[in-house]
Amino acid sequence: MPTVVLQPGDDALLMQEEIFGPILPLRSYRMLDEAIAMVNGRDRPLALYPFSHDRAQVEAILHATVAGGVTVNDSLLHFAANALPFGGVGPSGMGAYHGRAGFDAFSKALPILWQSRWAASDRLKPPYTKIARLIDLLLR
Repeated sequence: MPTVVLQPGDDALLMQEEIFGPILPLRSYRMLDEAIAMVNGRDRPLALYPFSHDRAQVEAILHATVAGGVTVNDSLLHFAANALPFGGVGPSGMGAYHGRAGFDAFSKALPILWQSRWAASDRLKPPYTKIARLIDLLLR
């Protein structure tokens, strides 16, 4: 069970650094713009947890903020959804892990392009002389 801190001030350490639990600061607001300004006035969060049953409010938050991930009306579900990528943006870290995103993040893809000896793209290369075309024709 997390420790809930009601209305922590901006100078509180838990409002200045990234939190990795089990502590949950709760701040109230009168206008949605206040909450959005509070989020945007800090480093981009690893996760954002808006609690609202007003879809328009949640959409406004999503369009006005940037976070590593968002879970609406829950907090634990964000990390527990193993099939979804989990990760940050900006100071909270770049990239994602969990599921396929984690496999991709910790893998090194090695693209290999292998051109055959007689490739069609060779016709686009110089020299563009009659002799070169004749040699090309004879080599076929």
